[in-house]
Amino acid sequence: MATPVPPPPPCSAGKGEPSPPPAYTSSTTLVAKPASPRAALSDADFNAVMHTILDNNPGMDPFLAGRILVDALAFLATAARTEGGLVPSRVVDEGWHALILHTGLYQSLCARLGGFVHHIPERPDPGRRSQGSIEQTIDAIEAAGYTVDRELWRGPTDTAVSVAANCQHSGPEGPIVIIPKPKG
Repeated sequence: MATPVPPPPPCSAGKGEPSPPPAYTSSTTLVAKPASPRAALSDADFNAVMHTILDNNPGMDPFLAGRILVDALAFLATAARTEGGLVPSRVVDEGWHALILHTGLYQSLCARLGGFVHHIPERPDPGRRSQGSIEQTIDAIEAAGYTVDRELWRGPTDTAVSVAANCQHSGPEGPIVIIPKPKG
């Protein structure tokens, strides 16, 4: 009878132990993959914000509300570190609105992400909404290392996902204002 081979030790990066190898996209480019946007909130905070989305959208599937919140977190994380305007889709804006309603949580989250992202709503005007601005935002989120749920980022007039959000955000010259985290 053969002697069983013990399993390899678990990977760790504790004190005095080597760190795991970095992720590479090519042989020369080092990429620091960000944590999942979901990891930005505790389970209790995530559920509280998700229930705000559900309360504002009676009949919405909780799984959809969770997807909206995850993409709103990816949007916020990217916007907090990006110069210039980013534009959430109408659906992702619903998640952003829910985050903002939890003011203390929102302030703390923005501080951890790198800068306070103000929300200055505009009245909806389909003539001023631009799918190009949304595509630029998707590109920025993906460049930041996040995965975008494309179903939630359709054009400004797409109503495949119904939400209560009733405001819009213009292109790069729009009303989203980032206040950087104070140094020191």
